[in-house]
Amino acid sequence: MLDRDRAVNENLGLVHACAIRFRGKGIEYEDLYQAGCEGLIKAADRFDPDLGYRFSTYAVPVIMGEIRKMFRDGGIIKVSRSIRELSIKVNRVGDEFVKEHGREPTVSELAKRLDTTEEAVTEAIGSSVPPVSLTISNEDGEIQNDIPIPSHDGKIIELMALRTELEKLPAIDRELVKLRFFKRVTQSAAARQLGMTQVQVSRREKKILELLRKKLGSF
Repeated sequence: MLDRDRAVNENLGLVHACAIRFRGKGIEYEDLYQAGCEGLIKAADRFDPDLGYRFSTYAVPVIMGEIRKMFRDGGIIKVSRSIRELSIKVNRVGDEFVKEHGREPTVSELAKRLDTTEEAVTEAIGSSVPPVSLTISNEDGEIQNDIPIPSHDGKIIELMALRTELEKLPAIDRELVKLRFFKRVTQSAAARQLGMTQVQVSRREKKILELLRKKLGSF
């Protein structure tokens, strides 16, 4: 079973990596980040571990979907007064918790102290989180990653999103993609292995590529 709090907290770096790809396209980074946080929450709520792939692989397309939705809807996420007020309370209670226990509180612990829902707390956190730094210097002056996002994060996100979409395809289509684009066999050779004609492979391949381009959108 997925640990919801842990999944959200450990994957905020994914939200940053997705949001930063849209920086400079007309919407403030903070609003992009908040939309991504909402996508991350939705992914955590909907993820089924029995699907057989990692949560981060599933989460990226959902995060990207929420960010793209902002552009379709015409822009800025409006933060309600109640969320802004809750954000202030979350920061205050979080500081008190750290002083008492010597560690950061989980979302559920904050929600319990504030007598509200975990969803409301997460939304409040997302509405006020500043841009996340991808690097930090240690005591020796060396640069290290401080969140689980490797270098070239954009390419990795693309691959994760592609893998998720491929897993949604029918088995024969997945096999066709594997033969043509991973094993790099010819259409004629793929047709023989799949029991199809070369013309059928060509037509099916074109439809698959069009579907993937549509699904992956901005990638």
